[in-house]
Amino acid sequence: MEINGLLHGLVHDYHGKDNPVEYYLKIEETKLPLNELLGEELTLTYLGEKNCIACGRKTNKTFNSGYCYPCFTKLPENDLCIVKPHECHFDQGTCRDASFGEAHCMIPHYVYLAMSSDVKVGLTRKHNELKRWVDQGAIRAIPIAELPTRRMAGELEFHLSQYLPDKTNWRKMLKGEVTEVDLLAIRDEVYSYFPEEFKPFRLREDEWVDITYPILDSLEKITSLSLDKQETVGGKLIGMKAQYLILDTGVFHTRKHAGYQIRVSA
Repeated sequence: MEINGLLHGLVHDYHGKDNPVEYYLKIEETKLPLNELLGEELTLTYLGEKNCIACGRKTNKTFNSGYCYPCFTKLPENDLCIVKPHECHFDQGTCRDASFGEAHCMIPHYVYLAMSSDVKVGLTRKHNELKRWVDQGAIRAIPIAELPTRRMAGELEFHLSQYLPDKTNWRKMLKGEVTEVDLLAIRDEVYSYFPEEFKPFRLREDEWVDITYPILDSLEKITSLSLDKQETVGGKLIGMKAQYLILDTGVFHTRKHAGYQIRVSA
């Protein structure tokens, strides 16, 4: 089986904690089922061209996981406030696209705790939390606050990052080196760090989400595979987690290669 086309990354479906996440490799509009390929040889070959995942133009270099430079500098999803929500400037009238801001930022957001490498704090749009948690490789997560806008969620997350990490250690995440902790006890402790104006937005849900990933075996050493360093990467597919393909030869971050024209052979 061979598929040629523009790589977008991994997409997935979650069917509850008793079932591993269903992963698909998105190439153009094709979604290649990966769970059924576990244990099989998988090869990805770079075909020598990159195209913007937004406008399609040919580009020598991609930015922010698949965009050409003009789309990187103009599209609202690439604005700095996407990665620093507390710096949202919508109210100043300088949003790159006000309709995008209304649809994606001026809506309820969760601040959450997630166990991926260590317990971290993060934020995501309400109803997008499962996708966000899987993309980060979290094995357990719980929302701790619901805010009416992305900026308010970002302000709370930024404040809480004084006490908890807000980044994932990707090597520990892929090795599954997560210390078992009482997530509810940590949540209750984190509540004590809430500034007074954010306390009315606390959530008191006592059920977290557990996430299981399709992994046959673990790697003792994490080696990063890149199509910038070699034309072809491949090996036996032994798992998927976050945005990574886990091969017996190393790990391949699919989203970092979004916009690459590739051939997938299995």
